Amino acid sequence: MEASLELQPQTTAVEDRQQNSQKPATIFHNLPLPSLIHYKWWLRVTFYALCTLSGQSAATLLGRLYYDKGGNSKWMATFVQSAGFPLLIPLFFFFSSPNTSSMNNNHTLTATPPIFTLVILYLFIGIFLTADNLMYSYGLLYLPVSTYSLLCATQLAFNAVFSFFLNSQKFTGYILNSLVLLTISASLLAVHSDSESTDGVSKRKYAIGFLCTLGASASYSLYLSLVQLSFEKVIKSESFSSVLQMQIFPSFVASCGCLVGLFASGEWKSLNAEMKEYEEGGVSYLMTLIWTATTWQICSIGLLGLIFEASSLFSNVISTLALPIVPILAVMFFHDKMDGVKVITLLLAIWGFLSYMYQHYLDDSKSKKSSSSNEVSIVLTEAC
Repeated sequence: MEASLELQPQTTAVEDRQQNSQKPATIFHNLPLPSLIHYKWWLRVTFYALCTLSGQSAATLLGRLYYDKGGNSKWMATFVQSAGFPLLIPLFFFFSSPNTSSMNNNHTLTATPPIFTLVILYLFIGIFLTADNLMYSYGLLYLPVSTYSLLCATQLAFNAVFSFFLNSQKFTGYILNSLVLLTISASLLAVHSDSESTDGVSKRKYAIGFLCTLGASASYSLYLSLVQLSFEKVIKSESFSSVLQMQIFPSFVASCGCLVGLFASGEWKSLNAEMKEYEEGGVSYLMTLIWTATTWQICSIGLLGLIFEASSLFSNVISTLALPIVPILAVMFFHDKMDGVKVITLLLAIWGFLSYMYQHYLDDSKSKKSSSSNEVSIVLTEAC
């Protein structure tokens, strides 16, 4: 009996050692796989990036088509940039339902902000978007598509500045290099505008279009930074439904603002004649407006999704990737001239984009190493 009692602690000690030796493996098994999480993140980012690239390219070309074929209402061109939000309402109800809560990227749920706070936020963003979209409409009316698109490259430079002050974005050598290159690109376009010939557009209107596009790029960059700040400080519910919410309600406010401008300016009186005189016919006129509204919503969801998954600066960088696409399509469909200066500005824009993407690659690699080290530390701590 005594012998058996003496052997029992030894047996228990051996079993404990065996269990401890198996514990790290169990912990590793229960931990989420970093590679799988990273893979899913890149899938979401790729989806949002494709929405941004396809939506922005198509919307820009359709907006130019509207003007080239006889459209002349700046308020209508502004209205369609936000009027497609009803298309997102079914998605909003679907992703807001309890059955899809697990699909919202598994982020931690927090208390819903006060309704009054959200109303003020959406009103402010909606009015801000109305003014920004109107400036973009002036730019697209008076500028060739290639010049308009390349000017939009300055969004990245403006957004980096706003991100530094509003979102605590850190500057590195590669980001600064990107800013310098894109600033030079926009400056070359400004100098080149004196010698560029545009059919039916005076130098004064060209200058207005240039300044409006530049101002719209700056204000839209501020908008993106404010959206990121709103996600972090106000909404705090980081889910796809919150992305849809941030797009639908401000777009509703912006659409109402555009309707007020459309009727106040008297442009609504000429819409019927505009549709009849449209070169491609009334049906083509309506389809152009409908698809322009649709593609702008696709682009906006992509941009907001990239802010949600990464940052406003990352969202703008992906938007910059559309720059090599739109001028090429503009040359094909609108016969815009792609001279030497535009080629240089295009290459500088691409160089600036690649510079930032390399910085993101470095940050991503550092983040992986840090995550792996933390998980190993957790495993060793729990094993002990």
